[in-house]
Amino acid sequence: MNHTVLIAAIGLLSTTTVSAPLIVVEDRGGDSALPYYQSLNPQPDQAAPPAPMPAPRVGNAADAEAAMLPVRSTQLSPGEVQRRVIRAPGLTALFLVGDDERSRAWLRQRQAALRELQAVGLVVNVESMAALTALRRLAPGLTLSPVSGDDLAQRLGLRHYPVLITSTGVEQ
Repeated sequence: MNHTVLIAAIGLLSTTTVSAPLIVVEDRGGDSALPYYQSLNPQPDQAAPPAPMPAPRVGNAADAEAAMLPVRSTQLSPGEVQRRVIRAPGLTALFLVGDDERSRAWLRQRQAALRELQAVGLVVNVESMAALTALRRLAPGLTLSPVSGDDLAQRLGLRHYPVLITSTGVEQ
């Protein structure tokens, strides 16, 4: 191969992004090529300095949370949930609620049991910070975080809330 073509090919390879892993076409074994590469990197044992970390944004947690609203879970709606057994060892108890009358009544009725389980609440449908704050007032001592529940609904085959999910079951 002509040296000029080889140098041009190396230059082209160094400017393109390779996303697929390299494929070895032929490996005849033999001596290591490391001595040829050492001249390209005279200090192979020194690690590159770490990249600077971006400065954390200074802000209010409530502002960050408000920026996530509204939360809408298109695959979930208030409704009846049939009790069923699941096997999810190690799963922390969690519950899904929304900003609707059924969820508010469920929270009032189940809050002591939810606290005892140390269940974490996901508010899967809520429009505003005022609505989220009102839900939190109904259940003091419980964590309620605004989160879309679509992925969880799909994984667990859920269509409705409010619902309690534990390592052993799904129930309303």
